[in-house]
Amino acid sequence: MSDKMIDMPALFKALEFSAFKHKDQRRKGPQNIPYINHPIQVAHVLIETGQAYNTNLLIAAILHDTIEDTNTTEEEIKRVFGDDVAALVMEVTDDKNLFWEARKQLQIETSPFASYDAKLLKLADKICNVRDLVINPPDNWSLDRKLEYLQWASDVIAGIRGVNQPMENLFDEWIYKAKAYYKVS
Repeated sequence: MSDKMIDMPALFKALEFSAFKHKDQRRKGPQNIPYINHPIQVAHVLIETGQAYNTNLLIAAILHDTIEDTNTTEEEIKRVFGDDVAALVMEVTDDKNLFWEARKQLQIETSPFASYDAKLLKLADKICNVRDLVINPPDNWSLDRKLEYLQWASDVIAGIRGVNQPMENLFDEWIYKAKAYYKVS
């Protein structure tokens, strides 16, 4: 299989799986967007901006929030999608047993040591989340929380710079737009 050949049946299997797992979830913004749109957007950024055609990476992008936000287990992902996909999903999954602040600090500290694919996935995820803070911000987040998220996302991405310049440029564009939107220098 060439570098640009995506295993479409496997990718659609992941889309179906993730859509089912996230079926009752919505993004936090006023548009009440189905949650499945987020992992689809993450995969889209990886393909369109990152020029990433690695099937396992794209499947992991589609599944990246299933363990954190649904009843999905690592064993289930291993069984359905294999060890490599499960390992990548776990690499980007926060430990929900930790307090929010500890989880966020851990991401800053560990991101520089993540695998290449995990770095790409984290970068695409942060691009989409920062974008949503501009076009569909969470209703219940204060301005301080939004600004804290922007700083935290920037700190995570600072530790993985050099992984994909076009994606880093897109992240920087959305950070700039978010700061302009919230009138922050």
